[in-house]
Amino acid sequence: MESKLGTNAGAPGPVRRLGESWRFIREMVRQPRTVGAILPSGQVMARRMASLIDMASGLPVLELGPGTGAITRAILATGLPAERLFQVEYSGEFVRLLATRFPGVHVLQGDAFDLETALGRHNRLRFDTAISGLPLLNFDVAARIRFVEGVLDRLAPGRPLVQFTYGPRAPAPPRGGNYETIRYAHVWRNVPPATLWIYRRGAASGPGGH
Repeated sequence: MESKLGTNAGAPGPVRRLGESWRFIREMVRQPRTVGAILPSGQVMARRMASLIDMASGLPVLELGPGTGAITRAILATGLPAERLFQVEYSGEFVRLLATRFPGVHVLQGDAFDLETALGRHNRLRFDTAISGLPLLNFDVAARIRFVEGVLDRLAPGRPLVQFTYGPRAPAPPRGGNYETIRYAHVWRNVPPATLWIYRRGAASGPGGH
């Protein structure tokens, strides 16, 4: 399913944030393996993740597990055109919500662990950055490594996959595959506090490869 329709709902207010929290709780009960948080990502963490995008590359951006769109707002706030953002979301409810809130964004319903199927006709695209809100710790280590490798296969050389986790260690272990692992930031102003990790291949001059 791909949708590009709807009206932009803008930044969330207190009532909307409460509604988003209830959506997360409901989806976590329905699909505990695919929803890794009770609350949507905080704005500080979302901005840190979105800051790694290289706007000058002209390439699209891949968002994985966008949920209710907390990080999506930060991505679009960088000035990235909506049509350059591709999202893969497993939950049908979240897909419908995203399609309503973010017109022009490519919202694809599918499994981020099977990107070839999820991306469909967009499978040959090369992306600048991948931003993941997936609960990788809910999956075994081998699946996490395959996920990272599959995403990096679709990124330009040196460009980052940024992944957050609530655990103390990198969700896909260093030296587990053909990638570099960087502890990018710890975001205390998130509920709960989270650590951002970068995975990448190829030459890069800084944390995000700028």
